[in-house]
Formats: sequence, C-alpha cells, structure tokens
Amino acid sequence: MADGRLKTMRKRTNALRRYQRTTGDEELREVRRSQYNKAKKDYQTAIRREKTRSWKQYCTTISPVNPCNEVYKIATSKARNRSTIEMLQKPDGSKTENMEETLKLMLDLMIPEDHPQDDTEHHKALRKQAERPINTTDDKEFTQEEVRQVIEGFQSKKAPGPNGVTNEILKLIFKAIPKTMTALYNECLRKGCFPENWKIAKILPIIKPGKEYNSDPSKYHPISLLNTEGKVLEKLIIRRIMHYLYKTEFLNNNQYGFTPQKSKVDAAM
Repeated sequence: MADGRLKTMRKRTNALRRYQRTTGDEELREVRRSQYNKAKKDYQTAIRREKTRSWKQYCTTISPVNPCNEVYKIATSKARNRSTIEMLQKPDGSKTENMEETLKLMLDLMIPEDHPQDDTEHHKALRKQAERPINTTDDKEFTQEEVRQVIEGFQSKKAPGPNGVTNEILKLIFKAIPKTMTALYNECLRKGCFPENWKIAKILPIIKPGKEYNSDPSKYHPISLLNTEGKVLEKLIIRRIMHYLYKTEFLNNNQYGFTPQKSKVDAAM
C-alpha cells in the first residue's frame, strides 16, 4: 500500500518537474515551479515517514538473539515479510479485542460451518444424492509403479502438512519400503477409507496484496497445507477417475477447464 502511494507521488513529482520546459510566460512558469516544489516536499516527507515506520516495524520483528541474521537475509534478498494478526472489524462495525476473538472471526469467514437446516431445495437434493449408497465393482489394486510415479512427481521444497513430512522425506520412505506403502494405499482403496489424519489441514492466512493495513477480515487469503500422504492417495484416485473418463469418452469435447493437454488457447480456437 505504501509502495504504491510513494510510486504515484514520485510519478507526479517527475511530471511537475517539467515546468522547466515552460518558456515565454514567466508567470505560468512560476506557478508550475511552485507546484513542483510543493509536490517534491510532500514526496520527501512521505519517504522519511515511511522509512521511520519501516524501521520501527523492523525493530519489533527482529530476533534479539541474533539480530545480524535478519540483516544478512535482507542484504542477500532472502528475507520474508512476516505479518502479525491485528484487530479486525466485525460485521457490526466494532473491532476484535483480543487474539482469540480475532482468530474466531477469521475462521468463521474462511471455514463456514455446514448446517443442513440452511440448505435450499437444490442443496437438499444434492445432499441426499451424496449420501445415497452406491454399489460398484472393486477396482484393481494400485501397483507399486503407480505409487512410485505419483510420489516422484511431487515437487521438492514444498511446505509440509501438520505432521511435518515433506515430499523429500516421503520419497525416501518409499525407496526404503515400497511394498509397505503400496499395501497401505491398497488397504485404503479396499476399505473405501480416507484416513481422518490426512484430512487435517494447517491453514496459513496470507494477506492479499494492497490490503496490509486493512481491518476487513476478507483481506486474508487462506492456504491449506495438507499432509503429503493424503495427497498421494488423492492423486492415485484422480488418475484412476481420469483414466475411466477418457476410456469411456464420458467427457464432452468442449470441456477445457481442468483437462490435461488443453488450455484457454484451445477454447479460444
């Protein structure tokens, strides 16, 4: 927010500096020079104010144990912007008074509860359809090669879920006990079970660009970090579903979104 305001002020100041091109009319030149001097003074004041604010923010977030470490990160462009959760505005216009109240307000917005009594007729029909038991034939077991392709296809240096198991760790585990891991996912497939622990997510609230100083709870964009083991099971099932859809030609030829080897260019053509 501050960067954008300073950028606008700089552009305006540079534009007003062109008063020097005004010739033949001393009165107009003097008026434009006064406008430039005022804009330049306001711009310099805004820079000093922003420097002071940035320095105070730096002093409150730096670690007293090793302050030089943060300086090194800034000099090498490795520093990350760390934001603190502040007071937020509630629907009635008042502000939250403590951290617990702030977090509850954020959760109510990011993760609304699902109450059947609030369903419309359309939603009631969908809920009944989802709860209806479906009889299907047992699918073939996952092969060790299927599991290997999914795990090795995960990118490294991705943030882990609540249990802290990263993609790199999971790859090492599979290399050590490939048969055991394959048997684990086949047991999930046989029982039609998705373990509850794999559904638990670690939610990180990320502030949207330009809304750093906004008190509206919607300024946060939630990112859910899931356990890597659950991602493997999801990927295995998705690949089976996509194989069935393409094999039976169930998808419409005009389906472009979320479709492999198709893009917005194909839709435009």
